[in-house]
Amino acid sequence: MRHFLCTATMFCSAVFAGANAHAEMLFPEKDELTIGFIKLTDMAPLAIAKEMHFFEDEGLYVTLEAQANWKVLLDRVITGELDGAHMLAGQPLAATIGYGTEAHIVTPFSMDLNGNAITVSNSVWDRMKENIPVGADGKPEHPIKADALKPVVDAYRAEGKPFKMGMVFPVSTHNYELRYWLAAGGINPGYYSPGDISGQIQAEALLSVTPPPQMPSTMEAGTIEGYCVGEPWNQAAVFKGIGVPVVTDYDIWKNNPEKVFGLTDAFTEKYPQTTLGLTKALIRAAMWLDENDNANREEAVEILSRPEYVGADAEVIANSMTGTFEYEKGDKRPAEDFNVFFRHFATYPYYSDAVWYLTQMRRWGQIAEPRDDSWYGDVAQSVYLPDIYLEAARLLIDEGHASPEDFPFDTDGYKPATNEFIDGVTYDGRHPNAYLESFPIGLKGDDVIDGNKIAGR
Repeated sequence: MRHFLCTATMFCSAVFAGANAHAEMLFPEKDELTIGFIKLTDMAPLAIAKEMHFFEDEGLYVTLEAQANWKVLLDRVITGELDGAHMLAGQPLAATIGYGTEAHIVTPFSMDLNGNAITVSNSVWDRMKENIPVGADGKPEHPIKADALKPVVDAYRAEGKPFKMGMVFPVSTHNYELRYWLAAGGINPGYYSPGDISGQIQAEALLSVTPPPQMPSTMEAGTIEGYCVGEPWNQAAVFKGIGVPVVTDYDIWKNNPEKVFGLTDAFTEKYPQTTLGLTKALIRAAMWLDENDNANREEAVEILSRPEYVGADAEVIANSMTGTFEYEKGDKRPAEDFNVFFRHFATYPYYSDAVWYLTQMRRWGQIAEPRDDSWYGDVAQSVYLPDIYLEAARLLIDEGHASPEDFPFDTDGYKPATNEFIDGVTYDGRHPNAYLESFPIGLKGDDVIDGNKIAGR
């Protein structure tokens, strides 16, 4: 009955407004939806789209459900228990190419830029500081490279002790950022192979999966020496006095893509207007989060602190969500772009972002065999759906909710080449194999893992 009344009301509104050109937008094929998320601050567009009634504006009645971990979340999207979800950028790509759980997962919307950091225990930090120069103010100079960690890792190995670090999932942005940072400092984070999915072949630092909310307690217990995770779990270590964030992903790769909104390809085919409505609502939420120089962030912090969303103390969430980031206790620095939800075209699903994640899967052996450049582009275009995004953008412009300059209508899906990485290596998404050749640590060319060795080396 609710669906009938809503549909009838929207039909009349469309007729009297003379909006026949976009009438189809007023009839989502499925209007009651359940969407999953993990308790991280970058799920914010979902919470805001619900709390600000942007979903309802599209005739969508959305229930948001926190999930236990990334695997459960992905599995429930595949089975249809969830209609869509806040996902790691690597998840739709990995599933589509059949790494781990196989399914065609797609995304029309990138949820944010940046938002992660690498934290180490107090004892590791004390040893790292010996290798870090200080500025005139007596504070450590940033960004801090893994060069400062390498002597610590070497000492552990010399003592016969493993150096263990946590990340949230094998195809997570956190895994690839942590690996990138370590390798840039000369620390091998290890390889995957079809016969050994631990990711620890030849590893000098042993990385393993820990769910985000459990990161601080796992480090405090001494199970791991550090971790890479999203907020608020780095700032939680600062507030608890158990660790120090040493570098943010903004410094590892400036304005890197973080999460995406993932759906099955079958869902988008069966419910195209619903998909469009979801995308419109999420774009509006992202705009709200960044508008007027982040003027709405305090309100966003209050919303996210509620138990049904992130459920962390508002003070902890605000420490990174409102334009600052705290490293060592008391060392709070400006970080306007630590969380970006709309500016810099953050929500557009760029093919070059997808290709970067695929290069890291290849670099560390999750893609076991060499692939030519065209393969990377083809996979990116099968997973990232900018046409849906731009259609949603045009509708928002027509409705007066956005302006043409808010969106990159003239892009071919590839960002310009950039060297804004912590190691200064240049990335061009059009040439993934040349990019892989740039790294002294990592698979490239015809390399394959044979047992515990790289064949041919």
